[in-house]
Amino acid sequence: MTRSAPKFLDAPPPGQGLTPYDREHMALYLRLLDAARDGADWREAVQILFGLDPDIDPQRCRLIHDAHLARARWMSERGYRELVRESQRR
Repeated sequence: MTRSAPKFLDAPPPGQGLTPYDREHMALYLRLLDAARDGADWREAVQILFGLDPDIDPQRCRLIHDAHLARARWMSERGYRELVRESQRR
């Protein structure tokens, strides 16, 4: 049985804490960070990671990419601390 990719919103839910959406999309966030680090074009990243065609709706695709990348950066700078605290409680 193959596992399907999680569905995504146009933008992750806002908040200063880790959300269920963040947990579900952790792999996506990591891949976005890798793509940004490697200098990948946002169009290529949105096509590969989200399965969207940026030629059809470039404005929406750019917003989706940028919003998720911003949340991925938040996770790498602050959000990960919640994961560390949780793992220490176990």
